[in-house]
Amino acid sequence: MDPQSTPDLSTPAPSLPLSTVAVVGLGTMGTGIAEVLARAGREVIGIDTDEAAARQAVATLEGTTARAVARERITERERQDILARFRTFTDLQAAADADLVIEVVPEDYELKRQVFAGLDAVVRPDTILATGTNALSVTRLAADSQRPERVLGVHFFNPAPAMKLVEVVSSVLTAPTAVAAVTALAHDLGKDPIAVGDRPGFVADGLLFGYLNQAAAMYEARYATREDIDAAMRLGCGLPMGPLALLDLIGVDTARTVLEAMYADSRDRLHAPAPILGQLAEAGLTGRKAGRGFYTYEAPGSATVVPDAESPSSADEQSAGRTVSSVGVAGSGTMASGIAEVFAKAGYKVVLAARSLEKAETAKARIAKSLGRSVDKGRMSAEARDTALASITPAGSLDAFADVDLAVEAVAEDLAVKQELFQALDKVCKPGAVLATTTSSLPVVACARATSRPEDVIGMHFFNPAPAMKLVEVVRTVLTADDVHATVRAVCAKVRKRPVDCGDRAGFIVNALLFPYLNNAIKMVEEHYASLDDIDAAMKLGGGYPMGPFELLDVVGLDVSLAIEKVLHAEFRDPGLAPSPLLEHLVAAGCLGRKTGRGFREYARR
Repeated sequence: MDPQSTPDLSTPAPSLPLSTVAVVGLGTMGTGIAEVLARAGREVIGIDTDEAAARQAVATLEGTTARAVARERITERERQDILARFRTFTDLQAAADADLVIEVVPEDYELKRQVFAGLDAVVRPDTILATGTNALSVTRLAADSQRPERVLGVHFFNPAPAMKLVEVVSSVLTAPTAVAAVTALAHDLGKDPIAVGDRPGFVADGLLFGYLNQAAAMYEARYATREDIDAAMRLGCGLPMGPLALLDLIGVDTARTVLEAMYADSRDRLHAPAPILGQLAEAGLTGRKAGRGFYTYEAPGSATVVPDAESPSSADEQSAGRTVSSVGVAGSGTMASGIAEVFAKAGYKVVLAARSLEKAETAKARIAKSLGRSVDKGRMSAEARDTALASITPAGSLDAFADVDLAVEAVAEDLAVKQELFQALDKVCKPGAVLATTTSSLPVVACARATSRPEDVIGMHFFNPAPAMKLVEVVRTVLTADDVHATVRAVCAKVRKRPVDCGDRAGFIVNALLFPYLNNAIKMVEEHYASLDDIDAAMKLGGGYPMGPFELLDVVGLDVSLAIEKVLHAEFRDPGLAPSPLLEHLVAAGCLGRKTGRGFREYARR
């Protein structure tokens, strides 16, 4: 063995890289970052000019570590070590020996500039200075610093101890060694860092805040209630929170600040803050922290929503609608089969009609397999399965719909096809039958006008897979009768779905908010701002999304996504909604996602 390779056990082990970290600003985020650092063995210097904030930070760390001991996640000795590593001060001079300083003061450029100027006067020449901003220019802060090469952004997500994502933001002035050091620290903290350039919102917030802004504008236009908008995005997309509740959590004023910065950079109208954000912020109704924002809360800082003038009540329910005991479902694809299964399990008599009896029987066989899996998983009894299957009658013609109370079409997303089908339903179905379309993007009124009874036509947009997804968008046109609307809401309740009301315009609620977000993710890749993997990771780890945007696009199908984007752009005429050229090119090349084996990513052929 080479003697030079033998470790010298008599010398002390090297200290941890960036072993002493100062956190300037001990609000919720600063305290959370301090806890993460202290738990990972770093010496943490907490600095806040407000002594009460410093005391609260210590109390918070004492409380979280006590709970960790009670849950047997750490020992009492480990807790005491963590608490000993966290010291608080009220003067920036305390950061003199820090290897890294992270500022998380409020999103005000002049305030942050003053903090950096003060730090320049006290820290070592090799100390890295990081800003926690997600809206202000890291480059500008660096340029105003005496050591621009040591300045970068490090954007944690709230709550910092739980959220895995950290965006490491470099400017054109930042030294690669500083980026590498902070990236290594993030890994050591158990986080997943992604490297991004300096632009407002970075990756996660850059996509998130545009979506939140559109939700606020949708609510402001009274297109849908706050409860329905939030329920639609939770149940339709699997998001942990609805957009308006999330705006209240983030802070309406904070959201407005981020959007102002994004709009100044992009000039995209989708980033121009919705007027309601300014109105709420100016009134001091900034969300949970104020006790009122889009919702009203039990007290400032509380997460408990209390009823207010906009809260729905039992009196808001419409009068009883028409009686529905039998349902016809037109179509033989996955969606038609799923919808028929939903109605059958709820006790309705179901006629499943396709272009041929053979196709209808194949669809029923698909339902039988689905119900069989539910039995195998213990979700239903064999008897319930048999009863549901017995209630489904396959048919090779729409003539079988003569006696149904509700007819639901689930055929191809082609307006001409749907209009032809509604003409047939008009002739076949009895007077008073409700006629529903499951379209996700086409005008419901165009289907209604194909009949002689447009007042009986409504949209029932189920989500795929219909048996599992709890949401139904109930879309009434300007011609839909009140009792038809009431009937469909009652049916949704019986089949255990959550109905949300919306008007007849492109995208309804979910797609109108979802697809611009997906389109903006594609634009980030087009602009070489971030990679597919980093964007997907950012939205899953930083936004709590069940799938990243590119994973979702490949599942939905790029051709389907492009068609919806075109419909949204044609309806709203907003340049920001124009489909990304990259999406159009992939569709033209036949790269449609998982179904073709290649979309934004490649997949193994089955």
